[in-house]
Amino acid sequence: MLNISLRQHFPLIETDGPNLLREIFPYTRPPLVNFDEISVPVNLPDDFFITDTTFRDGQQARAPYTKEQTVQLFKFLHRMSGPNGVIRKTEFFVFNNQDREKFEACLELDFNFPEITTWIRASSSDVSLLKGLKIKETGILTSVSDYHIFLKLQSNRKKILDKYLGIVKEVLSLGLIPRCHFEDVTRADIYGFVLPFAEELKKLSEEAKVNIKIRLCDTMGYGLPFPEASLPRSVPKLFFLFNKVLGFNSSDLEWHGHNDFHLVMANSMACWLFGGAAVNASLLGIGERTGNCPLEGALINYISLKGHDNGADTQAITEMAEYYESIEVKIPENYPFVGEKFNVTRAGIHADGVIKNEEIYNIFDTQKILNRPLGVIIADKAGAAGIALWINMHYKLTGPNQIDKRHPGVAKINEHVTKDYEINKRTTAYSDEELEKLVRKYIPEIVTSEFDIIKENVKKYVTDIIENAAQLPEIKSLNPEKVYPALTKILEENTFIQLAMLTDKNGKKIVSAFAIHEKPKYQNFTKTDFSDTEWFSEPASHGKTFVTDFYTSKYTNEVCLTISTPVTDENDKLIGILAFDIQFEEAAKLE
Repeated sequence: MLNISLRQHFPLIETDGPNLLREIFPYTRPPLVNFDEISVPVNLPDDFFITDTTFRDGQQARAPYTKEQTVQLFKFLHRMSGPNGVIRKTEFFVFNNQDREKFEACLELDFNFPEITTWIRASSSDVSLLKGLKIKETGILTSVSDYHIFLKLQSNRKKILDKYLGIVKEVLSLGLIPRCHFEDVTRADIYGFVLPFAEELKKLSEEAKVNIKIRLCDTMGYGLPFPEASLPRSVPKLFFLFNKVLGFNSSDLEWHGHNDFHLVMANSMACWLFGGAAVNASLLGIGERTGNCPLEGALINYISLKGHDNGADTQAITEMAEYYESIEVKIPENYPFVGEKFNVTRAGIHADGVIKNEEIYNIFDTQKILNRPLGVIIADKAGAAGIALWINMHYKLTGPNQIDKRHPGVAKINEHVTKDYEINKRTTAYSDEELEKLVRKYIPEIVTSEFDIIKENVKKYVTDIIENAAQLPEIKSLNPEKVYPALTKILEENTFIQLAMLTDKNGKKIVSAFAIHEKPKYQNFTKTDFSDTEWFSEPASHGKTFVTDFYTSKYTNEVCLTISTPVTDENDKLIGILAFDIQFEEAAKLE
């Protein structure tokens, strides 16, 4: 167990030059992973949460978001956060007019979560930018490694320490909470500068009676999630020192990771597990170089640690990813939780398991949690099981309606697919369109054709129109002088209606109206009694809207259907039938 809790003071250790910790960071080789056989205990805070850097670190890694994009992404963060602040804060630049427009646009939404904060450099000119802003907290860039102090800033530890403390005091004088970003902490001299600086901040915090916050920044991704690893790389040991030795509250400690060594999520989890309340993340992990902790991944892991979602809207993760795709951000198809094929199986042996129970090869109920049903890709390894699974999922077949992998049609499709890869040397997966054609050919009984779908949609569309029309006072009046103008208006608004007609309850025509462009074709339309027609007798007998089968109009020579509906009085008694002749091709275009 790391035991330095009795140590009361960490004086600044001044050096003539930088301590680059070459025994750990040789540069000509990857950094070394050292263990000191000293561990620290797990210390998960009761209240832990996520903070966001999409509009700061995430913004540095790509072309600037537009104001509209910023607002939309901020709305997604709000939904993902939920009412309890799972995503507690976010941060914005405020350096120029464009920055401020985005900042103000999000402030105007007046969301409780995530709370909007800012980010500045350690300079008085940057502090002046904060005056008048409606914020409570700001981040301050306070680099702590000798790589930055000596090599980048061309200074020394004492001067930089004094400069940082002066800037923190300026921020405190504005009534704001400083959040010091300990840049490059995992490559810093922990006892020579990091703890002495933190100790001075603790003193300032007590004097000002303000909880100064610390963000430990793994700028180069050097952090390690192992409690037995040596400092400065051990994330657990860093949080132990700040929380248990220096006495910073967990709620004031935050981790900001980078993914240079593929450890960003593990290190973020270590923050929570060993005493830090806040994990800083960005949407899709977009950030400098290899990126930050993916916020959507942090949210899923938060739920795993918490045991419940705490009000977070996890389905917003999927909508957020779809929005990024719409603004031309390409997400790798196998990217966890959001990639197009993250929960898609290709192997036939896996598909066989999924047919029996999808839990076998699905990480959790992705349909419920992310609104992403399990998927399957048909390629050379899919086999009959994979094809059967694709059919059942694509056509939403359940229970006794499911297609078995032993179905003769599945066997024929599998034979076709196998031959395509083995003989034709195909190298790409089958598209849904290709598979639909094969299903129509070999298992036609389960397929609803595209034409059938269009036909059904047209019926629904014109049903709404005619049922609304039947409620018009002019139609219910049965007065030809009132009915005709109403029918004419309906024809003008819906050009796919060739003929509109109202009969009385016995099928006798009251009035009819024709589409202007079709009127000459109806010169021989003289019939006045329609009691013998199906379109009259069906709604008259059953009181429901009726749609005929397709027919070719003897007047216009177009493919048509007739839709008819009852017209009733205030006591719901039948007083007439309203009918429309629909030109199907035109209606299908407008649907």
